[in-house]
Amino acid sequence: MVRPKRTTQHLDLPNIIKETSWKLIAENGASALSLRAIARELGITAPAIYNYFPRRDDLVTALIIDAYTSFGDSQITARDALLPDDLTGRLSAIGLAYRSWALTYPQRYQLIFGTPIPGYVAPMEKVLPYGARSLGVLASVVEALRVAGKLKAEQFPNVAPEYEPLFAIWNKHGGDVDILSLSVAILIWSQVHGLVSLEIAGNMPPFGTNGDALYLYQLDLLKKQFIRA
Repeated sequence: MVRPKRTTQHLDLPNIIKETSWKLIAENGASALSLRAIARELGITAPAIYNYFPRRDDLVTALIIDAYTSFGDSQITARDALLPDDLTGRLSAIGLAYRSWALTYPQRYQLIFGTPIPGYVAPMEKVLPYGARSLGVLASVVEALRVAGKLKAEQFPNVAPEYEPLFAIWNKHGGDVDILSLSVAILIWSQVHGLVSLEIAGNMPPFGTNGDALYLYQLDLLKKQFIRA
């Protein structure tokens, strides 16, 4: 990335700041991100950044929202590329898209699903709608399986009553689905998240750094586990 001159007027400075942030995160990790470091990288003064992001946390929130938006777009595209009644195909498609997006944008994936940044607390009123939109794609497919009588989850544990209000909040942003469907979706997500996180970290032995075979095997197990033939 070429550093812009101080005298240059940037019509799209907010996006330039965010692009530079991703570059610095890739080089030094999200915990090292600071507005002053971004200003040095761009060759501008820190107050120029404060006009758009008064605090580092404001910038981190914007990055998280952008990451969730990109992730959600990839999930929606994968799901809607197949006919609505091809539920098994849709589950496979969004599973493959999940891993593909994560491997393409590992810094974005780690920011929304990985280790928290010390001292940063995400404002849920801003972040939750984007997170629910992206993960709600999986929930919508599981809900369609339930409605079609194809969801195998008879022995699935019940949600503790004190946590049920959280599901109502989630449905407000991620789509109206049954509590069972959302619970199953969360379990499926946790399993693919575990594999993808290990692969991004390079911790896939004895399968090597490429997790294609193991991931496809896991997707097949999930379909057998939760889809009625």
